[in-house]
Amino acid sequence: MDIFGLILWPIKWLVELVLVAFHWLFTNIGMDSNAGATWVLAIVGLVIVVRAALIPVFVRQIRSQRKMLEIAPELKKIQDKYKGKRDQYSRENMSRETMALYSKHGTNPLSSCLPILLQMPIFFALFSVLNEAQKGNPGVGPLNAQLATSFADASVFGVAPLHASFQSAMAENPVNVTVMIIAATLVVIMTASQFITQLQIMSKNMSEETKASPQFRQQRILLYILPLVFAVSGFAFPLGVMTYWLVSNIWTMGQQFVVIRNMPTPGSQAAKAREERLARRGKSSAAISEEAPAIEQPAQRQQPLSKSRAKKQTGKKNSK
Repeated sequence: MDIFGLILWPIKWLVELVLVAFHWLFTNIGMDSNAGATWVLAIVGLVIVVRAALIPVFVRQIRSQRKMLEIAPELKKIQDKYKGKRDQYSRENMSRETMALYSKHGTNPLSSCLPILLQMPIFFALFSVLNEAQKGNPGVGPLNAQLATSFADASVFGVAPLHASFQSAMAENPVNVTVMIIAATLVVIMTASQFITQLQIMSKNMSEETKASPQFRQQRILLYILPLVFAVSGFAFPLGVMTYWLVSNIWTMGQQFVVIRNMPTPGSQAAKAREERLARRGKSSAAISEEAPAIEQPAQRQQPLSKSRAKKQTGKKNSK
């Protein structure tokens, strides 16, 4: 077993455990154990478990993005300070001051990539499980040979096996047109959901200052390039993997909608829309903060005076 397989082994075991657990659940409520719908629902269950487990990471990502916006002016000052200086000493100082700024505010630009990075091993593990299952090979954990064969032979709409892909269907003789149509449809929907998710972030949840930055222009280019990359690579993925990816994208769309609606980036179009909604209800973000009850300051406790100090203070009062 190579190092990559060694890293994926425990993740594959957990993926199989969740798949088999949901398959057992749906089978015991009366569904056909070998039906494609049963295994598709098991994949949906896997998505729910994975994405629910990643919610704390997503919340941390949102907080980190907000902190990055807060420190943007300070970060620009550091960049302007060393602008045009290319000597090693200046580069090291700039890097040191930048990292110190990140450390001070408890943020990191890479934290926004965490949800994607944490999902990739699960994605590769599921891909590996499906590849082994299509050969009838048992998995590393609860997915035994019988379940692996059932999983591989289960068909979407009764005509497209979960292990099939657009590429494999095109290589068949004769060409399996039905599988190609289903696979192509999944690729289009999967790519569109990915594009819409990123578009709603860039169009509604970014401030005007951010949109005017060079980084935004680079992100806008990636907005169109990445879906094309996913679309091309999607034609090689088995239907089971694309099902996981599609359901995960739908979860992301819903999650982003809730965040953009209720916790928009300050100065963004979504923030203005939220202010308008609150205004229609007779409230605003400022009014909400003003309605917060004032915290009463506790009265300072008077220290007891000794007899000698009490006599001195009484004498001073009488003399006045």
